[in-house]
Amino acid sequence: MKKYFYSVLVLGFIGVLLYSYSEATAKKYVVKTAVKTFYDFNIMSLDGKSVIMMKDFKGKYILCVNVASKCGYTSQYADLQKLADTYKNKLVIIGFPCNQFMGQEPGTADEIATFCQKNYGVKFVLTEKIDVKGANTNPIYQWLTNKDLNGVNDATIKWNFNKIMIDPNGNWLSYFPSGTAPLSAEITKLIK
Repeated sequence: MKKYFYSVLVLGFIGVLLYSYSEATAKKYVVKTAVKTFYDFNIMSLDGKSVIMMKDFKGKYILCVNVASKCGYTSQYADLQKLADTYKNKLVIIGFPCNQFMGQEPGTADEIATFCQKNYGVKFVLTEKIDVKGANTNPIYQWLTNKDLNGVNDATIKWNFNKIMIDPNGNWLSYFPSGTAPLSAEITKLIK
């Protein structure tokens, strides 16, 4: 009986070790295969008429900005457009309209496009309206904000006009909070 008890105990212990090892191996595999470049993503344009493929921007820096039309930082649209014009051969700016911060982007796609063009002359890329945090986070923002997916860093989107820079190889480069001006040295030194 004692022999039987020890045999069961040893087999149980071996089973636990094997299970733990397989779980650890599976988690490593998931993380390794989850890491992609930014170029693997696509999203609908603001007007819903075309798909924006990130791979089309290979070789350029990409500045991703969650934007809103009724925010204290909305005036950054003007400097974002100046940044886009100044570095048009090296940089693409992508605005991701988002209504998650005090409902400051309530408009329809047409209203957002008209507002941006009329008030700030926005010509840079604008996507469909998305969520940048929470249960319905768009896959692009899941990648942008999660180190396990982007392989570099976590970022918490705390408000409108947070900015994340992608390097010319599609890799996560840097995060900037809302208060970082688009034409600031922190941003422009990365592009030069």
